[in-house]
Amino acid sequence: MTIKTRKTSLAIAIAATALAAAAGGFVWAGVYDVGADAPHTRPVYAVLDTVRERSIAARAKELQPPPDLASAERIRQGAGNYQAMCSGCHLAPGMQATELSRGLYPAPPDFSKQTPDDPARAFWTIKHGIKASGMPAWGHSMGDDYIWNMAALLQALPSMDEAKYRALVAESGGHSHGGGETMPEGAADRHGDPAAHGHDDGGHGNHEDGMQEDAAGSPLKNKAEAEAPAPTGHRHADGKSHEHAAPKQAQAVQPAKPAAAPPEPAAEEHDAHEHSH
Repeated sequence: MTIKTRKTSLAIAIAATALAAAAGGFVWAGVYDVGADAPHTRPVYAVLDTVRERSIAARAKELQPPPDLASAERIRQGAGNYQAMCSGCHLAPGMQATELSRGLYPAPPDFSKQTPDDPARAFWTIKHGIKASGMPAWGHSMGDDYIWNMAALLQALPSMDEAKYRALVAESGGHSHGGGETMPEGAADRHGDPAAHGHDDGGHGNHEDGMQEDAAGSPLKNKAEAEAPAPTGHRHADGKSHEHAAPKQAQAVQPAKPAAAPPEPAAEEHDAHEHSH
């Protein structure tokens, strides 16, 4: 290796080290604003957008949409799930912007006005989601066939008016995709509510079949057992049992009567006492 080559290699190494140190300092100092209300710089956005598009395209090319993707039944079933799971961000015919659609960055596409260019890419995105974008991976709770139904709906959505879309949602069966659906709004889980199980503050619990529980939560067999006093006996190590007498009720203490005052001496006795001196 010549002297010139060594100098060039050394200069490259120094530059790389300085660049890495500068990048580390930039990250560690928190200079870059990651808030969703502060848009990326153009270079950063361009890099992220390219990474996202190429990543989806590379994976979606292996997918083959079902031949009946455009069937009315697929579109109808997909409408119910789209309304429940997607319209809050991606909107629907006749909908205005929502708090979610205004607050997310990058802004989610309005699918009531634009159609995904490829159903396979739409399928992949719905199933796997996109990191750090607000797009969840619905494949954790939804089977592939239901996801294809949503992809079918997306292809037809921009051509619908509000009335047609609402009619499809009403005919779709609503939010249903074979498991993982959230509980209907207003349904409360009453397992944590003592009143729902008949428990009060420290008392015996009551089951729906009338069986009671003791303070430790063990079921009592009947009302007599529930009302019976605590046992007064015990068993010794030699096997012999010993019963204690039931404790007597404490009697009310009667207040002591005040002692009677001593009688005054009779007048005659007083006179006799005076004359005896």
